[in-house]
Amino acid sequence: MIGGLLFTFWRFMEIITLIPTLGMLAYFVHQYQRSNLLTPNDILVLFIVSVLAAAWAILTVLRRKSTRDSAMFVSFIDLCFVGAFIAGVYELRNIANANCSNFSADSRFSVTVNNNGISGGAPSLRLNTNKECAMRKASFAFGIMNCIFFAITAFLLLFMHRTRKDDKEVVTKETYRRRSHDSR
Repeated sequence: MIGGLLFTFWRFMEIITLIPTLGMLAYFVHQYQRSNLLTPNDILVLFIVSVLAAAWAILTVLRRKSTRDSAMFVSFIDLCFVGAFIAGVYELRNIANANCSNFSADSRFSVTVNNNGISGGAPSLRLNTNKECAMRKASFAFGIMNCIFFAITAFLLLFMHRTRKDDKEVVTKETYRRRSHDSR
């Protein structure tokens, strides 16, 4: 019971983190396709893995009973997705050290003293963000999160399979038929 609830919770967490990843990476795939350029491998690998993982996560949530019955197979596929997400994150690793945003400040600071008192102006702060860099970095972070989430669900399924196997009790009923010698 608790294993099924935990599994469903983590599956929903996977779906929630896969949807923004799909959107951001689909934006890049669309931009490259519209420019008639090949999509770089670092974006394409994580995009393909995210599409397949989202479909798998939704399918296993909708078919919870069959997921529970074939827990070993679903756990194996989840571990395969862990490896695939590791590959996608590895391909996108160059974005980890990128600086995607910076603050800039207006250096003018003024103070005016007059008959009404003191008035002044503070420097204005502006945040400059490179949208594409930030989206790649967010996809990188979501890929790492999904590695962890799929590993958690794989181990939950192994636990569910083990406990389900232990819960089965085999009851055999033996019946003996007594033969009489009178029937000869």
